[in-house]
Amino acid sequence: MPLLQQSSYSPPKWLFNGHLETIYPALFRTVDTPTPQKERINTSDGDFLDLFWYKNQSQHLILISHGLEGSNDRSYMLGMAKAFLSKGYDVLTWNYRGCGDELNKKLIFYHSGATYDLDTVVNHAQKNYKNISLIGFSLGGNLTLKYLGEDRKRLDKIKSAVTISVPLHLASSCEKISKRGNFLYSKRFLRSLKEKVIKKSLAHPGEIPLDVLKKIKTLSEFDDFFTGPFHGFSDAAEYYQVNSALFFLDGIEVPTLILSAQNDPFLSKECLPVKLAQTLKKVFFEFPKKGGHVGFTKINSKKEYYSEQRAVEFIEREE
Repeated sequence: MPLLQQSSYSPPKWLFNGHLETIYPALFRTVDTPTPQKERINTSDGDFLDLFWYKNQSQHLILISHGLEGSNDRSYMLGMAKAFLSKGYDVLTWNYRGCGDELNKKLIFYHSGATYDLDTVVNHAQKNYKNISLIGFSLGGNLTLKYLGEDRKRLDKIKSAVTISVPLHLASSCEKISKRGNFLYSKRFLRSLKEKVIKKSLAHPGEIPLDVLKKIKTLSEFDDFFTGPFHGFSDAAEYYQVNSALFFLDGIEVPTLILSAQNDPFLSKECLPVKLAQTLKKVFFEFPKKGGHVGFTKINSKKEYYSEQRAVEFIEREE
């Protein structure tokens, strides 16, 4: 303990492998939610972040962070927001730098360990709340866990957290997603990231080496040339080592659930640390055999997904 030995999750029979469990909800799930109230806030370095509020006049705020090249309006974000709204919570989602409709101002964009932006959002949002719970998907899960475990001042109002499909060890996860069987995922992410760099070069002429883009074939190469150096790291290896949430888990002092599937096509074995799970007191791990990446579809897909059900259960239990 806190390795949860049993998981009740069972996918629909027609989603018979991790790829289908990953792709189906991403392509076909639709979620109806109220229209959020948009707010733009400024960062200390002269950039901006877009926030999206759903309010129930609750004293407990659920703050949700998205995954790589995601945004506030992805179905997994909306599904989680809807699950907590139905229980009376206030919900806040947000877009990382460059992930909304408008490109951010600064040369930097976002990355797996950019906890300074999450801290900005938390401190801005906390004014009218007694309690805050954090939720993060994939890259947003890594961001959330690092934020909770690193050596920084955090609000006492943060009471709990849930993270889903987390690449706890960035280097090995990046290597896995670049393997032949995951080619379609890595190609889609890489195309989106390259397009973002090209757009950013128009706002920062002469500051971005576009000639390198044609040579980049993998996500790790992109991180080597762009993500790492743009954000102050010498290369991808240093970026992965400094920002992998795996190395921050023992610093987490609030009850936290990590839900990741064993058949997740994005996650390496290092992201399912069974031995470590048995040593931590505040971090609970649940590793269902199935679920895919940010999947966890229920047999009746119109109902809440398993990840949403577990997030609500865990956060309600820790209130």
